[in-house]
Amino acid sequence: MTTNPLDDAPLSPFHKKLALFSSGGPFLDGYVLSIIGVAMAQLTGQWHLDATEQGLIGASTLLGILLGAFAGGYLTDLFGRKMLFTIDLVAIIAFSAAQFFVGDVVWLIVLRLLIGVAVGADYPIATSLLAEFAPRKYRGPLLGLYVTMWFVGAAAAYIFGEMLTNLGPDGWRWMLASAALPALLIVLARIGTPESPRWLASRGRIDEANAVLRQVYGEGVSIADLPDEVKENLNVRALLRSGYGGRMLFIAVFWTASIIPLFAVYAFAPAILGALHLDGDMAQWGSALITVMFMVGCVIAVFVVNRMGRRPLMIHSFLWSGVALALLGLFPGAPTAIVMVLFIGYATLIGGTQIMQWVYPNELFPTEIRGSAVGLASSLSRIGAAVGTFLVPVALNSLGIGTTMLIAAGITLFGAAISVFWAPETRGLSLSESASLAGAAAQPAGARKLVRS
Repeated sequence: MTTNPLDDAPLSPFHKKLALFSSGGPFLDGYVLSIIGVAMAQLTGQWHLDATEQGLIGASTLLGILLGAFAGGYLTDLFGRKMLFTIDLVAIIAFSAAQFFVGDVVWLIVLRLLIGVAVGADYPIATSLLAEFAPRKYRGPLLGLYVTMWFVGAAAAYIFGEMLTNLGPDGWRWMLASAALPALLIVLARIGTPESPRWLASRGRIDEANAVLRQVYGEGVSIADLPDEVKENLNVRALLRSGYGGRMLFIAVFWTASIIPLFAVYAFAPAILGALHLDGDMAQWGSALITVMFMVGCVIAVFVVNRMGRRPLMIHSFLWSGVALALLGLFPGAPTAIVMVLFIGYATLIGGTQIMQWVYPNELFPTEIRGSAVGLASSLSRIGAAVGTFLVPVALNSLGIGTTMLIAAGITLFGAAISVFWAPETRGLSLSESASLAGAAAQPAGARKLVRS
């Protein structure tokens, strides 16, 4: 295993601050997607919204994220990480604040769509920057902690949404505009973040790359210590050709297998709360508590990702969370305590697949196309999220909770199967080693075949 100053650097205050500021994207994603659910309770009655209008308002942000993630990835590969790291959050501030003054459904849908585009764009921008600075020993945990902030944002939305409800009939306006405040704090914190030296080197801007390396790592460190970072000559079309197309297929399949059941469980949560006789204000607090369960699972996965390795964590996370869903499906009439234990078990165990949604895309693609790869993977995941959001209510009404949970279990266990055949092990590799197609030699037989296809 080769060593270099970036991949083998100690975890510094710079890395910790970058990880914290980068996680603003998923925080805002969780916040804006959850706050609309609280706001709709007031907005629906005031504007007399029908089911179609409610659906369009809710789905517009997801559609925006789908569009923004790939666009942001392409642009960050083209223009760099630093500039877009700030611009996308400025857009979120402007569009969120504008929601306070919105007067009709069409403009609200447009603004929610634009917010989604900006939030989606931040994913490939921020994770690419974080992955390219993070030492190999800490890369998995730092990228894993990144995703936990989605659940923090969602829980915050439920809490602040409930507080802002007390402001009267215009409470929903304050709820939707409130996302501008954390976005402003995040953008101020991001000011001064340096450009990725790996991206600068890939563009031939060696002097600038060396200046950043000296700023972050000290004198004596230069891009000459990372000669393998400038050997590739790739573009976004490489995502769909050669070995990188196979890697993208693996990521798209496992991410979809993880996200669809996750949304199914979110749909199942109200039924659990009803069984516990939680309604009104308590339902909001209960939803926040359930969201925290998913966050706890991600945090646990962060602490074991290096100890277990990427591949075993993926397989076990899919397998045992699938078992929990299967038991929920087989025994939907079980006592409330048992249902809650199974629900908590799923929320905790699925955390491994959740953090790998950000670890694998950043580790399996080279600098030139890393942002585009992360963006495309994130966009594809939103298709799965939309499918889950649309089909779960239909399945609950036509098939019932038991069958719906069995379907979710089947999808999750399918994720375990494809992980057995395709998931590579990237623990301990430098970023250039894990992204190189030559690294396939150390992967499982199924993964070797996939990444070379």
